[in-house]
Amino acid sequence: QARDITGDRRMQTAQRIIKSYRQRRATVCVLAGIAALILTLAFRFVSERNLNQQRVASFTHHAVVNFDRLLLPLESTREMVSPLVGKPCDGVHLQLRKIAASLQTVRSITLVHDGILYCSSIFGDRHVPVHQLQPSLPAKTTLLVLSTDKSLLKDRPVLIVWFPTAADGQSGVMEVVNIELLSRLMLEPQPPLITRVALSVAGRHLVQGKGLLETLPLADDEKRYQRTSQFFPLSVSVSGPGATRLALQHLPSQLPLALMIGLLTSVITWFTTASRMSFAREINLGLTGREFALFCQPVLHAQSLKCVGVEILLRWHNPRQGAISPEVFIPIAEAQHLIAPLTRYVLIEVQAHRHLFPADAHFHIGINAAPSHLRDGELLKDLHRLWFVHHPVQQLIIELTERDALQDVDSRMMRELHHNGVKIAIDDFGTGNSALSWLEKLQPDILKIDKSYTAAIGTDAVNSKVTDIIIALAQRLDIELVAEGVETPQQAQYLRQQGVQSLQGYLFAQPMPIEDFPAWLAGNATPAAHDDRLAPLMTIEDHSSSS
Repeated sequence: QARDITGDRRMQTAQRIIKSYRQRRATVCVLAGIAALILTLAFRFVSERNLNQQRVASFTHHAVVNFDRLLLPLESTREMVSPLVGKPCDGVHLQLRKIAASLQTVRSITLVHDGILYCSSIFGDRHVPVHQLQPSLPAKTTLLVLSTDKSLLKDRPVLIVWFPTAADGQSGVMEVVNIELLSRLMLEPQPPLITRVALSVAGRHLVQGKGLLETLPLADDEKRYQRTSQFFPLSVSVSGPGATRLALQHLPSQLPLALMIGLLTSVITWFTTASRMSFAREINLGLTGREFALFCQPVLHAQSLKCVGVEILLRWHNPRQGAISPEVFIPIAEAQHLIAPLTRYVLIEVQAHRHLFPADAHFHIGINAAPSHLRDGELLKDLHRLWFVHHPVQQLIIELTERDALQDVDSRMMRELHHNGVKIAIDDFGTGNSALSWLEKLQPDILKIDKSYTAAIGTDAVNSKVTDIIIALAQRLDIELVAEGVETPQQAQYLRQQGVQSLQGYLFAQPMPIEDFPAWLAGNATPAAHDDRLAPLMTIEDHSSSS
């Protein structure tokens, strides 16, 4: 029962760690999805805003270009019309009409002499002071004027171009453009981006649908963009809600796309972090960084109390997580198929520290291995590569744990191991998935009695009777016995009387760093089994959980 409780605690601890990594992984995936959603919305917002700005700039650019194209031909006809000023209207009227007709956009061309408009391409002879029609004329310089028609279409907007032909400015050519018709084509708003378009000339503004205005209105929630002509003193301005505001208003329509991209990013992140945010990665980092330390626990001959071997254990101080018990990382390593790399790590490290152990063929080094490591001869290949090549003197014992199914062990591999001088031990015998049929199949050299049975010695528990059965079975099959978890002199005495060959437990020594073993061996050549000082001082990780 105690064994089951301990196993449950190990499993619960391992599950908590795995759950913690999964939660971190899920958190990263969620954050990645949220980041992708935000970035998508931000990208769509910036793109939409820039596109709106480009549309406004393009609209005003084309409007100004169109007005330039309208006025540049008038500039080119100046040389043809200016010589006609001062000549009688009867002689130049037909020519004026032809020139006006060729320009198409010009409503009329009139000649002014000494401040009197005396000839019109439409009306012919006239005699009207020009300042009565247009107060800003005549003028000494070329002018571009937004005004209203005083002759043909009363109070309709017109664009007037004035070219002076005399130094005093009293004589010149006045060309009238039907700007109202053209403005319908060139100043048409494009809602919702552009709600108002205006042509501005010399402080006056022509707004489509509102006529001429002295001031250009602008609502508080509107933005204005203006572009000025490079050739004429005019500008085109547009107003509307603004590129940023429209982009924000349009942003909710981008939410479905952003959600899809965010979800896809979360899924991709989940798969890409499978190997990067897992406890398996921590183990791999630990192996690469040599974070695992070798410990060993002595095994003593039951009668002479002489140290006849050690069991190699692993301890892990993770600089990222702190100390991690073997009860936690070994089950996870087995579940993540990383127990074989851990065993290889142990083989390499033991070889590097083999000089710390007696160079005696009767001294054994026990190394834990999972039955899954024996599949396809993988363990045998590793031993040839990492152990046999060094020709060690010490006896190697492979202790098979029962966490994996022992029935999957290939008996042929067991024979190969025996052939190479390796002894086989079944660790924690009597627990887990033990079956008597395995003894015939695996033909182990050693059975290690689990500490739960050792602890039951001298009690009325069922495990106490099972201990006697295991001992009798091993003796009948001529299999060597090692009792684990010996903590009291009474347990040691009972096991010795029952013929158990080797003892291991806190009564003699607790697991120690492998570097400390020579000093322990030198000071504990023949420890007294009845000495109470050999009892355990503290509870540490179960040695059967190491690899």
